[in-house]
Amino acid sequence: MYTLTYESQANPDLKNSDIEEILKTARAFNSDNGITGCLIYYLGKFIQILEGPEEKVKELYSNIEKDKRHKKVNLFSEDTITERNFPDWGMAYYPIDEDHMGIPEFEQFKRNLMLLADLSKPTNVTAVLFWKRMKFLLAIPPTK
Repeated sequence: MYTLTYESQANPDLKNSDIEEILKTARAFNSDNGITGCLIYYLGKFIQILEGPEEKVKELYSNIEKDKRHKKVNLFSEDTITERNFPDWGMAYYPIDEDHMGIPEFEQFKRNLMLLADLSKPTNVTAVLFWKRMKFLLAIPPTK
């Protein structure tokens, strides 16, 4: 098995409905191809970890690189793995809309995600780097 993690910058006109459409397609493809992982979208940035059969994950990543809904795709870690860190996650996602979410709800979401990162037991360098990068991203305050 194989895993990779990357980050990218969303196009400014991307809406939550676009992300939900991405997820609908991704979940079907991932289910059919034995891919699991986690996608985080925050302040116009994506960070994602994928894991599964190497050929399928690389094929998916190649398609992700070509997707016009984001830019500056940066693969920052990849590994051969013996076990999954997200075995039961087709693709996790929480729709954050900084403009319409109350501050307490938004802060609670960030605390929950940080707790999830702290409680996870990554089994490879790529998963460790995914969680570290996620924490770094969430530490950036929203600007209004």
